[in-house]
Amino acid sequence: MEQPPLANAELAVMELLWQQDRMTARSIREQLYPGATKAQHGTVQKLLKRLEDKGFVERDTELPVHLFSAAISRQAYAGSQLESLADKLTGGALAPLITHLMEEKKISRAEIKRLRQILDGRTQAGGTA
Repeated sequence: MEQPPLANAELAVMELLWQQDRMTARSIREQLYPGATKAQHGTVQKLLKRLEDKGFVERDTELPVHLFSAAISRQAYAGSQLESLADKLTGGALAPLITHLMEEKKISRAEIKRLRQILDGRTQAGGTA
């Protein structure tokens, strides 16, 4: 499922939620804006609401203080954005992106090994690689 791209401020909130799982709006504000004013608290509330509306964040309302958590994993979001980028730049083909990353040495040996395992598994399962 393609996810809309996140604005930088939204991505900063998601980074915190991916790292720490469940957080209050206050703890998010304190990490994003140390020494924050009331204005930043409103900003964080708006960001959380937008992320919730987009389906990125879930709100637990069971406690008096609401807890927020990521509704989508970092990997799922990254995959969606890579697919979107591939659609825009290469007609949906991921091979040119991967080839470029390999040629520019942006993919580690461990990541290449993992890609090989994935491809070998698909080939053995009768899929196309």
